[in-house]
Amino acid sequence: MLAIFLETLNITAPVFAMLFLGTLLKRIYWINDNFIHIASSLVFNVTMPALLFLGILHADLHAALQPDLLIYFSIATLVSFAMAWGWAIWRCPREDRGIYTQGAFRGNNGVIGLALAASMYGDYGISLGAILAALVILFYNTLSTIVLAVYSPVIKSDPWSICKSVISNPLIISVIVAAPFAYWQIGLPNWFETSAKYLSQMTLPLALICIGGTLSLAALRKSGKMALSSSLVKMVGLPLVTTLGAWLWGFRGAELGILFLYFGSPTAAASYVMARAADGNHELAAAIIVITTLMAAITTNLGIFVLQWGGWI
Repeated sequence: MLAIFLETLNITAPVFAMLFLGTLLKRIYWINDNFIHIASSLVFNVTMPALLFLGILHADLHAALQPDLLIYFSIATLVSFAMAWGWAIWRCPREDRGIYTQGAFRGNNGVIGLALAASMYGDYGISLGAILAALVILFYNTLSTIVLAVYSPVIKSDPWSICKSVISNPLIISVIVAAPFAYWQIGLPNWFETSAKYLSQMTLPLALICIGGTLSLAALRKSGKMALSSSLVKMVGLPLVTTLGAWLWGFRGAELGILFLYFGSPTAAASYVMARAADGNHELAAAIIVITTLMAAITTNLGIFVLQWGGWI
């Protein structure tokens, strides 16, 4: 258990370092709201698509393909999304429902979930986690685009407009473009991959600095109840439901452990970037990311302890 706790801390501590750096830079006026707006746009349109493209490109789509696992994960993701949205309708004012929903179901699987899966299960965790990550990228970005479009003041919410928003989303485009290269293992020139890698490496630190620059005690107080509610759904409610569902489905061992790690990951930094792109309540999105990342050190270790105690993983 100590090893898992330390691994979780090693993964989450750099996240907080970047968040606090963003807060500090904003406080000493080295960055401002205009920088945060432009940098968030850069992440959404350029650096994060590059990160997702490389992630899919290097995933071995022929390995660790388990239809039952992929089917369950897809169903559980859709159910989680529906539950989060339903809860948001009951708990939130209309203008914040999209941000609340995205924060409550969209996990940071590409960074935290995959890293913990690799730490616990080695190469098998990496291969199985990468397959799930490919599915995650497509599902999360599509569903987030839909729910944000419904409540966004700048995105039309009729079915055709939502469909166009999904199709034109740079994150989804990058996944679709990368999939054939990964499936048929088509190589790309070294200079192109290196350039894309330079861009992708900017993504997480730049996104987190923007989130940190947005944070303030006033914003946290303003978003407090809603942010905490969404965070509890993300870190307690949905992991309990989805992990129990996976156990009842018959998953045991590494498969059950990885499913728990993925559904129990804190909210992804991409949710903040998409909230800003949709002209939504980005302060609420930032607060949810901070709270869920803090909670992850406790809930992840507690969940692993219970699953190991029961002899299920």
